Amino acid sequence: MKIFGREPVYILAFIAIALKLASAYGLDVTAEQQGAIMAVLSLIVAVATAVVLKTGAVGASIVNLGQGALALFLAFGLHMSAETQAMWMSLIEGAVALVLHREVTAPVPALPTEQKSPVRSART
Repeated sequence: MKIFGREPVYILAFIAIALKLASAYGLDVTAEQQGAIMAVLSLIVAVATAVVLKTGAVGASIVNLGQGALALFLAFGLHMSAETQAMWMSLIEGAVALVLHREVTAPVPALPTEQKSPVRSART
C-alpha cells in the first residue's frame, strides 16, 4: 500500500523525526505524548492497510485505533476513570460489531442447529 506514492512506514518515520525535532526546538510535548501520537498514527495506517488489503481485520484494527485514541487523550491530560474508559471501549466495540456483523463468517462449517429455527413449527 502506498500513500502519496510512498510507503506508510517512511511517512511515519518522517513524522516521528519531525515531532522529535519540533519538541527539541520548543514544542511542549512530553516523551509520553510523542509515543501516544505515534501509536495513534501507526494505528491509523493499520486501519487503512486492513481496508485496502481486505484481510478481514478491519474490526480489530478499528477497536485498536479506539484504544490508541483513548490513550492519546489520557496522555494529553484527559482525566477519566477506568469504568468510563471501559464504557467508551464497549461503545466502540459495539458499533464495530453492529456494522461488521454480516461481513464476518466463521472459518468452520455451519452446524445443523444453526441452520434451523427452534421457533418455527415443524410444518413450515
